[in-house]
Amino acid sequence: MSGKVRLKENGYLDEDPMTLQDIIYKYICENLDVISSPNMCGTLRQLNEGIVLPNDICDRLLKACQRFRRQLSDDVINIFQDRTRTSLKIVHLRNSTLTNTGLEMIMRHKLYSLTLWYCNQINVQSAQLLTLYGEGLRSLELGINAHMLQNSEPNEKEPVDFEFNCPHLRRLVLNGVVLHNGLQLNCLLELTHLDLTSCVLVGFSLEVLASLPLLHTLILFNVWPIANQLQAICLLRRLRSLDISISNSGNGHGTYDLPDQTLEMIMNNLRELTHLDISGTNLAGNGVATKESNFKLRTDIPGLESRIQRPLQFLGLYHTAHSACKRHDIPANEIAGDADEHQILTAARYYYDRPMLLTRVLNDLYHLFRFEICKDIHLALDAVLTAMDRHLKFKHMQISGSATLFYIVKGRDRSKFGTPLRHHIIRTLLNGMETHLTDDTMLRNGYLTLTQFQMPNDVLFVYERLIKVLLHGVSKTEQEGFVQRIAIYLLNTLACQVDGKQKLFLGELGVVSTMLNLIKDRLTRSVFDDVMEVAWSTMWNVTDETAINCRRFLEGRGMEYFLKCLRTFPDRDELLRNMMGLLGNVAEVKSLRPKLMTQEFIEVFRNLLVSASDGIEVSYNAAGVLAHIASDGPEAWTIPSPSRDSVLIRLVEAIRRWDIKSERNINYRSFEPILGLVRCYETPQCQHWAVWALANLTQVYPEKYCQLVKEEHGIEILTELIQDPRPYEDIKLIARKVIEKCTHWPNWSLDG
Repeated sequence: MSGKVRLKENGYLDEDPMTLQDIIYKYICENLDVISSPNMCGTLRQLNEGIVLPNDICDRLLKACQRFRRQLSDDVINIFQDRTRTSLKIVHLRNSTLTNTGLEMIMRHKLYSLTLWYCNQINVQSAQLLTLYGEGLRSLELGINAHMLQNSEPNEKEPVDFEFNCPHLRRLVLNGVVLHNGLQLNCLLELTHLDLTSCVLVGFSLEVLASLPLLHTLILFNVWPIANQLQAICLLRRLRSLDISISNSGNGHGTYDLPDQTLEMIMNNLRELTHLDISGTNLAGNGVATKESNFKLRTDIPGLESRIQRPLQFLGLYHTAHSACKRHDIPANEIAGDADEHQILTAARYYYDRPMLLTRVLNDLYHLFRFEICKDIHLALDAVLTAMDRHLKFKHMQISGSATLFYIVKGRDRSKFGTPLRHHIIRTLLNGMETHLTDDTMLRNGYLTLTQFQMPNDVLFVYERLIKVLLHGVSKTEQEGFVQRIAIYLLNTLACQVDGKQKLFLGELGVVSTMLNLIKDRLTRSVFDDVMEVAWSTMWNVTDETAINCRRFLEGRGMEYFLKCLRTFPDRDELLRNMMGLLGNVAEVKSLRPKLMTQEFIEVFRNLLVSASDGIEVSYNAAGVLAHIASDGPEAWTIPSPSRDSVLIRLVEAIRRWDIKSERNINYRSFEPILGLVRCYETPQCQHWAVWALANLTQVYPEKYCQLVKEEHGIEILTELIQDPRPYEDIKLIARKVIEKCTHWPNWSLDG
C-alpha cells in the first residue's frame, strides 16, 4: 500500500515520496530477472545462483511485489523455495492468486505472522498446514475469501475440522468460519486478540475463552446468535476491548429485550473495558432514564452510567437504534457514528476491514463531499483510498469509493494534490475498474473521475493500462450509453496529446479497428451521434505521423466507411472535418497514396475543394490530400478522369479563395510533410498549398509555429524556394511573408 495522505505545511495534500529503498524494490519487482529466472518449464521463477536474501529483504520484497505487480501468484512465490538462501517471517497477502502449493512453500519458512485476504485459490485442503508449520506463528489472520478453514460455497457452510497447532499464537482473526463445539481454543494460552468476525457459532460456547489468561480483545462483529453468550462474555474480566456490533439489524439480530440493563450488566462485569462497539444494536437504549435510577442521569446512554467519571476511550455507535450517536452526553472520548464528519471518519478508521460496513461509511462521506461540507479532506481521502486498496474485489466498496473520489478530485482543493497523491488516486481507480470491468457503474465513476485530471501528463505512468480499460468501455458497453461516450472522449483526448510511440501502442491495441466498428454500427443503423464524430477524431489523432495506423485504417475498409458517411450524413460539418483531417494523414504516407488513386476518391476530394464546411478546414484538408497525391508526379496519376491538370487548376483556385488570417482547428507537431512539399519543384501547385499552410499558421499562431519553422530549417528551405526560378510569383510572395514573420517574431533573428 502507498503511504498515508498528509497535509503539508504549505497547505498541499500529498504522500511522502518514494524512498531510495522503495525505488529499488519497485525496480526489482518490475524486473524480476534481476534476481530470478524461469524454470525449465517456464511456469515458475527460481532464485538465481549466488544470490542470498536475508529475512528483512525477503519480507519487504514480498510486500513490494504486491504493491507493484498487483497480483501475487505461485510463480513469484517460488523465488522463496530455497530456505537456505531466503527467509520469510511476516507475510501479508491480499488479492492473491496463490494456491495451496504456494501457501505451503511460504509456511515452510516457519512464519511469525500470516495474513490472507481475498486469496480465493486457498481451500480447506490447506488446513493441515497449520498443524505442520504453525508452531512459530504469533499472528494468524484469515479474512474474506481465505478458505483455509471454511468451504468457499455458501451452501457448504458446515463445520470443518481443523486443529490449531499454534501454541505461541497471540493474535487470531477468523472471518465467516463455522465454529463447532469440538473446536479447541483453550490451547492458545498466549492469545491476547481474538477476532471472530461473521463467524457462526454451532454449539460453540465462548466460555472456553475464560481459560485464556491473556485475552484482552474480543471482536464478535456480525456474530450471532450472541444474546445467549453474554454471560460467557461477562466472565472475561480482563477484556479491555469488546465488539458485539452488527452491520444490519433488519433481521432482528442486535435487538435485546432489556437493552439498558444488558449494557449495564456488561459494564459492571467488564470493568477494564476501554473500547466498546455496540453499533447496529439497540444496547444504547432510547436515551431515557429508567424509573429505578436513584440519581440524576448524566449520560444519554443509560447503560453507561458507571462510566460517567471514567469515559471509554472508544465507543462504536454507528447506525444504532434511536440514533444514539447523535446524543449529547456520551461517556467516550472517541465515537464512531454518522452524526457528523468526525464520527464518520472515526468509523472509517476503525472499520477498515469490514467491507460491508465500510461501504456505508463511504456513502456517508460521499454525501459530505457532494454537498461540499467535508472539512478534513486529507483524512477523508486517506480513508477512501485505504478502503479501496484493501478491498479491491468488493465491488460495492469500489463503486462507493470511486463516487466519493469524484467529488474529492472535482473539489476546489484538487490543485493542492501533489504528484504522488494524484498517482495513488489514479492507480486505485484503475485497479478497481480492471477488477470490475463488467460493471458499468464502476466504469462510469472511474471515467468521470479521470476527466478531472490533467491529460495526458497525470496518466502517462499507467498509460497502457488506462488505454486497455478505455477500449473495453468503448467496445463492450451498451450502444450509445454514457459509459461508451465518456470512454471514447477520454481515449480521443489521450490520442491527441501523446507522441509517436504511444500512438503506435494505440494502434497495436486495436484502437483503429474499434473506431471503425463503432462507425460501421452507426452506419448500419443510420445513426449520427457524438460517438461517431469522436471515433473519426480519434482515428485522425492516432494516424498523425504514424504510417502503420494509416495502413490499419485502409485495411479496415476505412475508405468505404468514409464514402458511406459522406452520403449518409452530408450536412455534418464536424464529421466532414474529422474525416478529411484523417485522410490528410493517410495522404502523407507515400506508400499508401496509390490506395487513394481511384476516380471515385479523387472526384470526392476535388469536389470538396469548394466546400465552405467548417470555415476553410474541409477545403484545406482536401487540398492537402490532393497536393500530396500530385507530388508523386504525372506517372503516379493512373486515372484518366479527372485529369491531373484539371485538379491542380481547381487546387490553386481554392487556395486563392482562402483568407490567410483564418483561424484553424488543427495541431501540427511537425512541419516535415509540409516542408517536403515545399521542395516539390516539379509541381509548383503543391508548393503553393505548402507555403500557404505555413503562412497561415505563422500569421495566426506565431507563438507556436514560428519556433517550429525555424527548428525544422523552414527558413532555409523557403529561402531556397525564393531563389529558384521554377515557382511562380504567388508562391514566392507567400514564402516571403513566412520568413518575415518568423525572423521578426519577438526574440528572433535569422541566426538566433
